[in-house]
Amino acid sequence: MNEQRFSAEQVAAAIDHTALKAETTKEEIAKLCAEAKAHKFATVCVNPGWVSLSAELLKDSGVGVTTVIGFPLGATTTFAKAAETKEAIDNGATEVDMVLNVGLLKSGDLAGVRRDVEGVVAASSGRAVVKVILETGLLTDDEKVTACEICKAAGADYVKTSTGFGKGGATEEDIALMRRTVGPDMGVKASGGVRDMATAQRMLAAGASRIGASSSVAIVSGGQGEGY
Repeated sequence: MNEQRFSAEQVAAAIDHTALKAETTKEEIAKLCAEAKAHKFATVCVNPGWVSLSAELLKDSGVGVTTVIGFPLGATTTFAKAAETKEAIDNGATEVDMVLNVGLLKSGDLAGVRRDVEGVVAASSGRAVVKVILETGLLTDDEKVTACEICKAAGADYVKTSTGFGKGGATEEDIALMRRTVGPDMGVKASGGVRDMATAQRMLAAGASRIGASSSVAIVSGGQGEGY
């Protein structure tokens, strides 16, 4: 039984309206921003090269600008991630979604993972919300828990499931696990494969506080989207 627990307006207010494909055009970014304003989404989520344009188009709209850092692999250096973060915020980003260094995590270098997250948190200087993409499709449950604990200790504001470019996407089970691990006060973002209202409802009910989707308009309009 799929009982709707959240209104369309509540779901919309939790969505980061996303366009991260390499071939995304200027016109598509303008459309993304117009849709975000019309539906009152939380933010748009764009690649760093589109932050300035998005910030200009969304000025005084109440819609924020999310960008991605170290995307999509998370394997760049902490210095590069920090520099990318600072520039993005200077260009108008209000939230940054950094990709966890999965290779370091799987190597057991937990201190290195924490330093990487702390580097981006420090670079944000409190000027932007920091979300950490775990790429859950590559992790065991134990690794997901460890990653969440590290992100919380490092001062991140959210943990997030997926880039949408890797293996797998958001699941209710992962959202519930992440919520249990970080507790009630830290954000949890479900991204990857959320394409309709029913799925969005399930993610929020499982403990998500934000949803990343390219099918945002279809979600809030009761349709079925494609893509991220």
